[in-house]
Amino acid sequence: MKLVTKFPGEHLPEAYYDTRYEILRRPLGAPKGSEHLPKDLEAINVWVESDSVISAVGRAHLLEPNEDGSVIDVKANSKCPAFGPLSTNYTPSSDDNGVNIGPELRPAIQVRGMGTLETHRGLGFASKVLGECETQSQHLWNAKTGWLQARLSAIPFYTANGWTCFGPEYNVPNVGPHRSMWKNFNTLKE
Repeated sequence: MKLVTKFPGEHLPEAYYDTRYEILRRPLGAPKGSEHLPKDLEAINVWVESDSVISAVGRAHLLEPNEDGSVIDVKANSKCPAFGPLSTNYTPSSDDNGVNIGPELRPAIQVRGMGTLETHRGLGFASKVLGECETQSQHLWNAKTGWLQARLSAIPFYTANGWTCFGPEYNVPNVGPHRSMWKNFNTLKE
């Protein structure tokens, strides 16, 4: 098993995108090419190579001060809502664990494109990818928090890796039900 990290501006091999497509886009009937996401070349991209195959992928990108994490994915014909706590008109609230969200939330990252080939699931590869995205985001951008939109089936994975749901369930068109999740990296440093 080999963990590979590519930083913003570094070349990403087509095999990385092929794995992302097989895991996240082909099952939805999305066209080839939809696995290429905005900000891929500005992101920290991480993958696991196992048995000469890229078997787990993920990435994190910095959310600019005016970005709230909402995503319109034209290629996959879907849309994800904003992360309320990153919106300018946010009313403080708590996550599912009763922890207040805010106010020191930025710099913030968004995790996208996480997945593992079915043949390599249960081996801890996705946790390695996610952990590397978190660690390198803290080093490169001094990220204080992380944000993601999780398919309901992935929530136990993210919860096991220290992420917490907040807000109501919502449907992402052409993908299915999701919940928003966050992780406070500040508490990890204390």
